[in-house]
Amino acid sequence: MDARVSSGVLTRNHAPFLTNLQPGKLQTFRSISSLNNTKNTHQFSNASFHLCTTFSSRSHSFKQVVNISKDNSCEFELSTLTALSPLDGRYWGKVKDLAPYMSEYGLIYFRVLVEIKWLLMLSQIPEVIEVPSFSVEAQSYLQGLIDGFSMDDALEVKKIERVTNHDVKAVEYFLKQKCQSQPEIAKVLEFFHFACTSEDINNLAHALMLKEAMTKVMFPTMDKLIEAICQMAKANASISMLSRTHGQPASPTTLGKEMAIFAVRLSREMQEISRVKMMGKFAGAVGNYNAHLVAYPNINWPQIAEEFVTSLGLAFNPYVTQIETHDYMANLYYAIIRFNNILIDFDRDIWGYISLGYFKQITKAGEIGSSTMPHKVNPIDFENSEGNLGKANEDLTYLSMKLPISRWQRDLTDSTVLRNIGGGLGHSLLGYKSALQGIGKLQVNEARLSEDLNKAWEVLAEPIQTVMRRYGVPEPYEKLKELTRGRAVTKERIREFIEGLELPKEAKSDLMKLTPHSYVGAAIELAKTVDSAVNVINGAEVLETCR
Repeated sequence: MDARVSSGVLTRNHAPFLTNLQPGKLQTFRSISSLNNTKNTHQFSNASFHLCTTFSSRSHSFKQVVNISKDNSCEFELSTLTALSPLDGRYWGKVKDLAPYMSEYGLIYFRVLVEIKWLLMLSQIPEVIEVPSFSVEAQSYLQGLIDGFSMDDALEVKKIERVTNHDVKAVEYFLKQKCQSQPEIAKVLEFFHFACTSEDINNLAHALMLKEAMTKVMFPTMDKLIEAICQMAKANASISMLSRTHGQPASPTTLGKEMAIFAVRLSREMQEISRVKMMGKFAGAVGNYNAHLVAYPNINWPQIAEEFVTSLGLAFNPYVTQIETHDYMANLYYAIIRFNNILIDFDRDIWGYISLGYFKQITKAGEIGSSTMPHKVNPIDFENSEGNLGKANEDLTYLSMKLPISRWQRDLTDSTVLRNIGGGLGHSLLGYKSALQGIGKLQVNEARLSEDLNKAWEVLAEPIQTVMRRYGVPEPYEKLKELTRGRAVTKERIREFIEGLELPKEAKSDLMKLTPHSYVGAAIELAKTVDSAVNVINGAEVLETCR
């Protein structure tokens, strides 16, 4: 395949901020040109695209040309129509809550936070006499730079980066510019980024990005999902359903109990995710505090670093190279993958139940299921959920396998990979929301459930042979196998068989009362008590799930 772009211009200074929103202040996306009033856009003026595909054989060749001439050309600015990732395009509305934390904007914001907090920390170390304690006014000024950090500020950092070609150094220079007008801080500008390697700043920023994204966006959505499935369990606790093992009729259960299983499984994995501690290092170029100890040999820098990292709400990792080892990230992502796998299992089961007619889907006026078959109401939400969860797991698996590996004291491969940590969370979030949307459309078809049970009297072979064993009837399994295996079994045939058994009158009476609808064991109680099961898993940190 040959692709050419002639007479086209793609500027280097394009906008990287499709997903860049100020924390806590989600904004409507605007193109970058409207943010900074520059001409830094994706522009293909007078562009002509030729996509040539050739299929060859001994006898013939076929050539197809797709041409967009200059008369049909247009400006390609970063928007939901031109974004390369569907997360930033088609699905933006469903995942934009992650943008304040997982975007380039979020990374710059948390770098600014770490740099400022480190300067404040230095001002509190008595031995660092060159940075005296700041006045309340100076502290308020620095905190204001964090609290008031805006899109324009992020753009200014990117403008500086175009000169420095170094993203972390650009943050340092940005802060120096911002603080020149504050007399106290202006005297200690060179203590911004003091004794730091870029990864001291970056690893803490990435940990804070993940911590905030999980706490503010992912966990609440996971919680809503578990709650919705809990409600399904309780609402349908007494609705009998034919089980299927190996795809074949098996001992009955209730619809609610089968939903309760997923609620408990998801809750268990969510708890495992919440136990992962986001970690950070702050030990300099190769993890030994080399520069720190030369400048201030009498300071216990490992202790200072630990105090600083934990003050940010992170766990401290004392044994590192230039980078934090990223093992906690692997733990986090693998735990999310397990959660996602359980939800994929749920999606597929619901898909199957819809196919069997156990659920109907509430239709919405104007929606179309198939472009050619007007009658179709497809389970698209669960299919969308499954697909996005699979894509998320692929991304998260790669991150989990790659990030803990770095040559010697550090190579740069993790840097570019870490810029993609939002993708796996974004596709996961989309999967959760799609499943929630699908759940909201489900309507139980009790008549269809009952119909299948009425056709499956053979499932009573299990309790009958079990009671026969209790009372010493010889060859109970073999007798029921002869009666039921591969044969149509009716209510009348089952009762006739029971009547012929040599059993105590009470035992025989109990068996005669059994139906496929009533033979559900403890399923009803298990479904009704799903709340307590979820709460036991969560222990002292009980979430609001199912309340």
